[in-house]
Amino acid sequence: MAEQRFEERVEGSVEERFGEFVAVRRHEHGHVAELVLDRPKAMNAVSTDMARSIGAACEALGADASVRVTVVTSSNERAFCVGADLKERNSLTDAQLVRQRPTARAAYTGVLELPMPTVAAVHGFALGGGFELALACDVIVADATAVVGLPEVSVGVIPGGGGTQLLPRRVGAARAAELVFTARRVEAGEARELGLVDELADDAREAALALAARIAANSPVGLRAAKRALRLGHGLDLRAGLEVEDAAWWSVAFSGDRAEGVAAFNEKRRPEWPGE
Repeated sequence: MAEQRFEERVEGSVEERFGEFVAVRRHEHGHVAELVLDRPKAMNAVSTDMARSIGAACEALGADASVRVTVVTSSNERAFCVGADLKERNSLTDAQLVRQRPTARAAYTGVLELPMPTVAAVHGFALGGGFELALACDVIVADATAVVGLPEVSVGVIPGGGGTQLLPRRVGAARAAELVFTARRVEAGEARELGLVDELADDAREAALALAARIAANSPVGLRAAKRALRLGHGLDLRAGLEVEDAAWWSVAFSGDRAEGVAAFNEKRRPEWPGE
């Protein structure tokens, strides 16, 4: 089913809707986009329709070369995202669940595979699939209200949006096992200590957007190549990782951004990135 899409201007940005529950705001200054989870009445529980919209929004963002950083935010005052819509899941037959799985999976891989740097702004609950959406981002900024966790085994399933693979890459295998096996929720302070989130701020969204603006001041070609090197090289032995890095270096070495960056440095001015 095709996503309903339309645009409107919102607070100095252009907002594009993807179905009922997801919006993308492209800010007029700074090349930053927000992917807004916007199902507030359900605390952003990810239904099939919402998952489809997340995937479509990520496809559109990935194709937009003008976006240098994407920030994942929530319109709900109490939650970033509480995970899968279990009320919907309870109504699905086994055959319907089989058909729904690729749509659900595409939402998480859509965020994970965005080619530009991504920042999650976590306010309130980020549980199950909600925390997996945050884990799919490169950096997680949270505020004091944040409560994160992967409680799936408490309802008879496992993290299925990347959690069993992304969490140990953040905190190590033993810590990830403890968190997944106990299904416990972790509040903001401990989450920061354990590395479940990267930064605590008074206002997660504002801090995430400020971080995104700092990132977006840099070369879009360089940012995307650096992300590829970081992601593809992770977990490889050093020699293989250095080959990944070398391939990424060659992809930018003769770019317009590299020429402009070196010229701007020598001329003591801010670069005007061509983005190519």
